[in-house]
Amino acid sequence: MTPARFMGLALVASLALLSGCTAERAPAPPRDRGVPAGGFRLVAFDSCAEALQQLKTAAKAYVGPWGFGPNGDMRTFDNAEQAGAPAGAKRADAAPGANAAAQGDTAAGAAAPGYSGTNTHEAGVDEPDLVKTDGKRIVAVHHGKLYVIDPATRQLTGELKLAPGADGFGGAEDSLLLQGDRALVLLREGWAGMAKPAVPEGGGRPAPADGGTAPMPDDIVGPRLVMVDLSGAPEVIGEYRIDGNLVDARQVGMTVRVVVRSAPRLSFPYREQATDEQRTAANREVIDNATADDWLPRYEVTSGGRTSTGRVGCDRVSRPASYSGTSLVTVLSFDLGVATIGAGDPVTVIADGDTVYSNGPRLYVANDQRWRVLPMPTARNVAPDPKDETTEIYQFDTSGAGAPRYLAAASVPGWLINQYAMSEWGGHLRVATTSGRTWGDKPDSTSSVYVLRADGTTLTQVGKVTGLGKRERIHAVRFVGGTGYVVTFRQTDPLYTVDLRDPTAPKVSGELKINGYSAYLHPAGEGRLLGVGQEASDRGRVQGTQLSLFDVSDPAKPTRIAQYHVKQGHSEAEFDPHAFLYWPAEGLVVVPLTVYGRGAVGKPGAVKDLGSPGLPSNVALALRVGDGGFTEVGTVDHTLGTGRPEDLAPIRRSLVVDGVLWTVSDAGLKATSLSTMKTLGWLRTA
Repeated sequence: MTPARFMGLALVASLALLSGCTAERAPAPPRDRGVPAGGFRLVAFDSCAEALQQLKTAAKAYVGPWGFGPNGDMRTFDNAEQAGAPAGAKRADAAPGANAAAQGDTAAGAAAPGYSGTNTHEAGVDEPDLVKTDGKRIVAVHHGKLYVIDPATRQLTGELKLAPGADGFGGAEDSLLLQGDRALVLLREGWAGMAKPAVPEGGGRPAPADGGTAPMPDDIVGPRLVMVDLSGAPEVIGEYRIDGNLVDARQVGMTVRVVVRSAPRLSFPYREQATDEQRTAANREVIDNATADDWLPRYEVTSGGRTSTGRVGCDRVSRPASYSGTSLVTVLSFDLGVATIGAGDPVTVIADGDTVYSNGPRLYVANDQRWRVLPMPTARNVAPDPKDETTEIYQFDTSGAGAPRYLAAASVPGWLINQYAMSEWGGHLRVATTSGRTWGDKPDSTSSVYVLRADGTTLTQVGKVTGLGKRERIHAVRFVGGTGYVVTFRQTDPLYTVDLRDPTAPKVSGELKINGYSAYLHPAGEGRLLGVGQEASDRGRVQGTQLSLFDVSDPAKPTRIAQYHVKQGHSEAEFDPHAFLYWPAEGLVVVPLTVYGRGAVGKPGAVKDLGSPGLPSNVALALRVGDGGFTEVGTVDHTLGTGRPEDLAPIRRSLVVDGVLWTVSDAGLKATSLSTMKTLGWLRTA
């Protein structure tokens, strides 16, 4: 759980306690009798009037005195957190991808020789990130600016401001996708996906929490997608804005799928002197007076000097049997091969969504239901209701260039850690989840792997493995071909190997117990697996970043053959694998490190004595990995010695272009020779 999400939930709980409310579960939304009870599937509405009426009915059953959510406006807090979340990081334990250049069985040969691509989950399916390269150019975006670098001359060849006033540090993170001479920049802006701010009873313009100017209720607030032409000096050739929250995006060839989550734009005035019953009644009246324009996402397209507006049509909206009406997920499609950005060809589902996975022909949007329940401190040792711990998964056909086509849906017990918990292989979707209570004195959690296959409009369970990591939760998952690797942790780290070759009879084939855990797993050639996570004591106390090399050639007897430990170290790669680089041509592993105090490794080497009391050290650590374990190559830092804030900016990403290691931070980009680890160039962008 991210700190922001935890604080949001804690604040809601505090509001409920202050108002004298007791913790309750959100009321179950009414079931749509137009959907057969025998299967989890989506159907369209017959008309816009029917859509609006059913949305109102569902939302009125869900609204409370504080807005949407049980005993509080939990939906607003949840969306506020997501609006500022880094691209691809859904939770602090979330991770968006793994290297397209080196995915073992899943991604062989995905990147062209000579340069490393973005670390992605599946071969040929790109993911947005803050830096991209195609070998001919490096394109980076941060704080509303786009930079183009020529890796051959190591010169900045283009700069373009995309978001005026976004030069400061902090705030939401931008990302981009690249294809030929086109870049699609994804800017997270506005009060994305949130319900309208509460309006004082006396009227007037609402003020945001940061004291700035709030958007008026009729403004489109949400992500801004900017198409940039890179054939010469970078130039904006189109923009697209839509109500909502940017969840994630995937690119296959010229086609980009963007997933956006939105909420109805409703203002719930707070009446200080009213009772909770009166506030709830007033909020239901607000819902009664809402129109389709208040519910469905609006969008604005600027291209060729013209701006047009539109709204997702009712005919493009589908719903499951049960829904709250408080969240909608929209999948947009854009073609980077044309000179105009288009209207996105939207497809919308009345559901929530926070995890996106795609193998190319199929795109999956998943949502877990944990946040519908507000656990109070007094309920610390009360097990959650199993029906509240389910993950809904929606499958779309994205094999063509047009709008995605909904295929099937499923609901599985438990919750996902990130997109790696899903993987399609041989027509089957494998899903790893954790269920039960992971906190308190008496945790009862356990983890499972489910195997699903499309059966008409339903993803039907055909096999499962349960009972993994009792009283623990999943920290990392990786599926490679017919094998799954699952890491659970509380005090020790069981690494399970799961045999999935027969989807109807999956089974645990091996288990390795060691201290600490891996938060990210990466295939490193035949029979080898890399892990990045934290070392821990026998009691489960974390002790700094560790890299592990596992021998999994015998699935029945996985072993760890090498370990590299940095005391008091933390790496962004532990929760965002876009920060992880594995370059198989040289067996090179590069991870960013932040070391507090004086870090040390198990033996003297590159990062020994890093850091000083009170000040963290930020470096990129380069290692070579072979059968003998890890060999230190060196470190790269971006310290300028200026005393300015960017002097402490951590290195975020690394990539290889023609034998040169490029490292990226908010301060700039540095080129380092892989053969000598000497600095070849420095481009400052801060």
